Order: sequence, then structure tokens, then C-alpha cells
Amino acid sequence: MIHKYELNGLYIVLDVNSGGVHIVDELTYALLDHAAPPFAEECPPEILAAMSGYDPEEVRESYRELAALYEEKILFSPDEYEKFAAHAVASPVKAMCLNIAHDCNLRCQYCFASTGDFGTGRKLMTPETGRLAIDFLLERSGNRKNLELDFFGGEPLMNFDTVKEVVRYARSKESGCGKRFRFTITTNGLLLDDDKIDFINREMHNVVLSIDGRKEVNDRMRRTVGGKGCYDIILPKFRELVSRRSRDKDWYVRGTFTKHNLDFSEDVFSLYEAGFDQISVEPVVSDPACDYALTEEDLPAVFAEYERLAKRLLEQDKKGKHIHFFHFMIDLDQGPCAVKRLRGCGCGNEYVAVTPDGDIYPCHQFVGMEEYRMGNLHEGTFDTEMQQQFAKTHIYAKPACRDCWAKFYCSGGCNANNYQYQGDILKAHPLSCEMERKRVECAIMMQAVKAL
Repeated sequence: MIHKYELNGLYIVLDVNSGGVHIVDELTYALLDHAAPPFAEECPPEILAAMSGYDPEEVRESYRELAALYEEKILFSPDEYEKFAAHAVASPVKAMCLNIAHDCNLRCQYCFASTGDFGTGRKLMTPETGRLAIDFLLERSGNRKNLELDFFGGEPLMNFDTVKEVVRYARSKESGCGKRFRFTITTNGLLLDDDKIDFINREMHNVVLSIDGRKEVNDRMRRTVGGKGCYDIILPKFRELVSRRSRDKDWYVRGTFTKHNLDFSEDVFSLYEAGFDQISVEPVVSDPACDYALTEEDLPAVFAEYERLAKRLLEQDKKGKHIHFFHFMIDLDQGPCAVKRLRGCGCGNEYVAVTPDGDIYPCHQFVGMEEYRMGNLHEGTFDTEMQQQFAKTHIYAKPACRDCWAKFYCSGGCNANNYQYQGDILKAHPLSCEMERKRVECAIMMQAVKAL
């Protein structure tokens, strides 16, 4: 199985199963429309006839080269991953999203969490529930040493005392349990001050800073409870946090683009010019009836903008001004392990979310969907059968993924989006798939350019 495409003047051929990327000439690119296994010793006459516009000897030579690549199993290579899928079993829980606050001081129009309360009422997590979440993670993590915990919301800074208590409690357990916690916090920045910045930069391995890009874009969608834009409030606070953050700790600014800013590369560069070089600007996923929703009719513009962004980022690289754009960061040499290629984020299996009430869900985007409630910390319950169901929710269980050339890069997409918009965690969300494929094409092209 191969995928071939032309982008930025390159003829690119991806060998899907091995992950090998080949940059070929125009003749070979055209020949691949006609040549496929099994390869004959010599180029068949019907292929020579189909390639009549090219020199016959050059066609024969190219055919022999393709046959050799096939024999070496670096083109049209066999699938070595499906055998792992047959043994998919539930894993220890190694990561948790802690919904520390079901409340928010912004009213973002596109918020999947119903402006912070997930449709369940505004509430804050108590320190007791936070400590129970740590105990749950320690108990369910098996022999995993490194554990991940993301403070999420709503807006977690609205419940910062509990954040600090959970971190204190987790740190107190590390040495005795032989574990190491790595914390992340996602914030809109409104409540950041010097003390919070110091704590975050000391304790949080990663920080996600929510801002959409240009002032007019951000303030159109991300407004305070009183209806005002937040850009001028949060931008200097984010700059201060980043300026004081040590180089060995991660962070990035995360934005969302909608139908209103299909020129989202301008937002990426606006964020860069504002002082940020770790950037993610992601497509909104929402009800198609919303006026800001991306729909199929927007795809040509979105594709063109991804290509434009990729080329602009390459130009920046030439100038020594590197921008790390999340969706274009692909490792073609190593990449994720086999299990990661099959299941992606580990939702509902290795990863769970916990609400202020102590309810457990497969991930933060399932919160409020009662049919996917996995248990409760205060009740001491956890649905291991549902965990096993999610363990088997891999690319070979999803019909649309099995034959998709990008399956080993997206690992089946977002289960929550699949359920919300397709009614089934095993049915891929087509719009998200289309955009993911384009991002992967651009990312591979960028890596190829850098390697030439």
C-alpha cells in the first residue's frame, strides 16, 4: 500500500506500512499509476504502452528500480502491525485529565465543554477528590513509573488552591511508591499572576496557553463573562510566563481556527511575532449548524492554507527563525511505537478523566456523556469492561481506517468526536480525517525538503 502526491514541486511516495518516504522523478511518479506487485522480471508491454510519452528504456529502468524496492520491502511493504492488534488488552492507567474546575471565566463560542461546566453545573473539585484521584492513579498504574496528570477545566486557575494541594499530595507519594508525576496545566491566562507563574514554572512539566492568534480573531470567539475580549489581558501574562520558564520544560500556545479565520496561517505568524515559537492552531470540531463551524465546503480553503503555512514555515527555517507548529511535527526516522500507532491517545484505557464529583470518563471530551461514565472515585468503582472495549478501539477495528494511508499517523482519530458526530467510537469523523490527511502530507513534504 502506497500513497503518492505532488506538493511544493516534489513527487512524494509514502510506503504506508514501513513509513518510508521516497522522493521520485516525474517518470517514476507516473509509472506508479500502472506498476504494482507482483513485479515481472521485465517491464510488461502494456505498461510500456501506457507510458508511451516517456523514453522506453528509462521506463524499463524505473520499473526495475521499483521491483528492487519491493523486494527489499521498502515499497509496497507488508503490514507488520495488524498482528499486534489481535493482542490488544487493557493497560495500566498512566495518564489522567483532572477537571479541577467545571467553571470558567470565559464564554468561548466554540467551547466543547458548554462554557466550562460540561452541562453538569458549575462546581469546583475539592482537595479530597483530588487526593482520591492521585490514589486511583497510583493504584491503577501497575509498574508504570512515569505518570501524567493534566489540570484542566473549565479554567483550572479558578481552583488553584486545589491544584497546589494535589501537586503537594502527589509529590509526597512519589518516593514511597517509586513513581514520578509529570504535571500539565491548560489555562486561558486571565487569572495568572506572579505567584501562579512561579508555581506553574516550578511544578508543571508542560503548560498549554489558550489564545487563538490575532487580536480580532481571538476576541471574536474568546470573550469574558461580561462580553469583552481577553487578548490584551492574557497576552502580556503569557509572555511573562514563557520568559520565566526554564528551557527544560515544555509549553505551547494553542489556538482554534473556525470558518471565520480560514487564513489561519496569519494567526500562527501573529503568535510568533508576539513572542511564541511553540504553536498549535487546530480546527474547530462542532455542530455543522453553527455559523463558525467548518464544513466540507471549507476544505479546499483549509487545504490551501495548510500548504501555504508549510511553505511559510520552510521559509522561516531558511532564515534561522524556527516555528514549531504542532501538527507538522512528525518523526519519520523513529515515530511512535507499534501500540501508539494502533490506538493513539489511549483514551479510556491508559488515560481517563475525572470530574469535580469524582466521576471517571474515558477522556475530557466524554465528560457528561452518562453512557460513558466509567465509575466514581468516592464509590470506588471502575468499569474494566469498558476499559477493555477502549483497548480494542484501534485502527483495525475502525472500517474507515483500515485502508487509509494516514492510519499510522492519526491512529484512528478522536474517539469522542467519532461518537459525538458519527454516533459510534468506531466510525471515523470524515471532516477531521480529511484535514488530518492534508496535515500529514504537508508535514512529510517539509521533512523531505529539510532532508534534501
